[in-house]
Amino acid sequence: MTAAASAEIARTVVGILGNIISAFLFLSPVPTFVAIWKRGSVEQYSPAPYLATLANCMVWTLYGLPMVHPHSLLVVTINGSGCVIEIIYVTLFLMYCERSKRLKVFMWLMVELIFITVLSLITLTLLHNLNRRSQLVGSTCIVFNILMYASPLAVMKLVVKTKSVEYMPLSISLASFGNGVAWTTYALIRFDPFMTVPNGLGTLLSAAQLILYATYYKSTKQQLAARKANGEVNLSQVEVRDGGQESKPNYSS
Repeated sequence: MTAAASAEIARTVVGILGNIISAFLFLSPVPTFVAIWKRGSVEQYSPAPYLATLANCMVWTLYGLPMVHPHSLLVVTINGSGCVIEIIYVTLFLMYCERSKRLKVFMWLMVELIFITVLSLITLTLLHNLNRRSQLVGSTCIVFNILMYASPLAVMKLVVKTKSVEYMPLSISLASFGNGVAWTTYALIRFDPFMTVPNGLGTLLSAAQLILYATYYKSTKQQLAARKANGEVNLSQVEVRDGGQESKPNYSS
């Protein structure tokens, strides 16, 4: 077996692994939407992460097409699947959000669809060279990925401010790190700068999240324990009596 053939097999295996990890990340909001469906309301949840992920998946699907960037089937499979999943999320959001918010979400969705349509038309009709097509769509992918980093950066800022990792699940941080490593490796085997740059940055951000988790894990446990203890004290001070009489604090030792 030649070195080139071995490299291609390794790239395929890493790409399949990347598909599996990415699928886990795409499906991670399912419990949130099950809760929204049961309550019949999106409450305070923001549609921004799902709209941003949809836009990101659409441009990466375009990038992976054979007429734009050949030999990138695994990029198409996962991002095409991501588009379907995110459209379902956005549709559920439209169904269960308030009318005022619904119009705003719908307008953003239309803007994204118009943008990807225009980008596709320009790429496939005006650019007749694979290299130019890859450069245009690949550069767009990098910009969209960098914009998506605003979300993990905001979470990391919150962790440092509160000294708590309560709102930064370890499973998501680990999956994000594994996803970044897999796709960075995939991009390096057959060097692709447009995939290496955003996934390399994503790997570094995920590693920083894991470092923060290790740093603030103990303080988070202490905060949760203190909160639980306070709740138990408050409950223990309430003496419930039969006959519907008024409850009184219990100060006896």
